[in-house]
Amino acid sequence: MADKVLENNQVSIVGEIVSDFSYSHEVYGEGFFVVEVAVNRLSNYADYIPLMISERLIDTTQSYIGEKIHVTGQFRSYNRHEETRNRLILSVFVRELEFVDEFWENDEEEKKSNSIILDGYVCKAPVYRKTPLGREIADLLVAVNRSYGKSDYIPCICWGRNARYADGFSVGEHVQLEGRIQSREYQKQLGEDQVETRVAYEISVSKLDLVTESDEVTAASEIVDLLDEKI
Repeated sequence: MADKVLENNQVSIVGEIVSDFSYSHEVYGEGFFVVEVAVNRLSNYADYIPLMISERLIDTTQSYIGEKIHVTGQFRSYNRHEETRNRLILSVFVRELEFVDEFWENDEEEKKSNSIILDGYVCKAPVYRKTPLGREIADLLVAVNRSYGKSDYIPCICWGRNARYADGFSVGEHVQLEGRIQSREYQKQLGEDQVETRVAYEISVSKLDLVTESDEVTAASEIVDLLDEKI
């Protein structure tokens, strides 16, 4: 069961560390810290992605700014209460990491520098719209199951044909998707004369599938066949 939970949320990131570690929280005596990495896109724009790392994986008292790092893990969320509402906080929960000398040698490797696979359920009605330039976009919120009855709520953005496809999804439907984690700045109005710049994180979807009941029955049947072969 644990393997299945790990498989439904897979992230691989290669980037440059651009901040020092800041303390986040502690679980059963194990401290967790946040550090930010810059991940270049093909367009040379960089996404700035927060990593949640255990002090048992790396010496969090040291500065690694400028170092290149490859991490794998899961994209996780939690609600942080702010005044009268909850704010969804997202970060990559790191399970494995290694320092690397170079980012990539070709475009195909570069695409792998920021990749995510999710298997979850639509938990909010999709929002379809067109930009002023006519580009089709659909916002999708996907709930991905985690151990101990928890779930991560991941905002996703679909483009073009995928946007039209996602617009037909219903709450509760099972979806699988692939894409990349992206960051974007936005302005938050806090008062009449007060504006704060914040950063939002979301999945830019490149591949999207709706899992039907027949697909799940077929998958279950294949698992049973494999178990029979091993027995």
